[in-house]
Amino acid sequence: MAQKEEAAAAPAQPPASQNGEDLDDLENPEKLKELIELPPFEIVQGERLPAHFFKFQFRNVEYSSGRNKTFLCYVVEAQGKGGQVQASRGYLEDEHAAAHAEEAFFNSVLPAFDPGLRYSVTWYMSSSPCAACADRIVKALGKARNLRLLILAGRLFMWEEPEIQAALRQLREAGCKLRIMKPQDFEYVWQNFVEQEEGEAKGFEPWEDIQENFLYYEEKLADILK
Repeated sequence: MAQKEEAAAAPAQPPASQNGEDLDDLENPEKLKELIELPPFEIVQGERLPAHFFKFQFRNVEYSSGRNKTFLCYVVEAQGKGGQVQASRGYLEDEHAAAHAEEAFFNSVLPAFDPGLRYSVTWYMSSSPCAACADRIVKALGKARNLRLLILAGRLFMWEEPEIQAALRQLREAGCKLRIMKPQDFEYVWQNFVEQEEGEAKGFEPWEDIQENFLYYEEKLADILK
């Protein structure tokens, strides 16, 4: 499976902490050895992700060095013939050690589709799918004609690569709707998928270049999907 690490071309950097933040204690050889030998991460699933993960991993920077995870926040609505809607939501996190978050969604969150229901699924992703995950999504959409999927991505993963561009076009052709997250979408994720500080809920504070970076990625996606 294709690696999904998003790192700008630069000299090798020292190991990063598990949440992508810089480490302070890299001078200690024992500490460094302990970090290097950490076991590979597996899929993490929950209802709300820590605020510091959101602030780092979802930030729509142009060069996303150090952001070697995918966070996928999902909303699933299943509607029956009588009009009743069953809804569920949560998030998935991967470290790219095994299955990616996109594949984990189909393996654990929605492993089977009831032909008597219509599914409307929305993903809010820290970055868009890699080629292998796009192929998995295309296959799922081909098998489940009662599934509608909307993907909103904070960043475009390795968008310059022809393989990735082709994969994004294949997603669109399979019926998947692709969008770049607007500032309002980041605020929605903050309100509905992020753990709030104990005793006090804080409002979403957009970073300085959030609108500029949204427009940058929106233009790139439009060019790819022409």
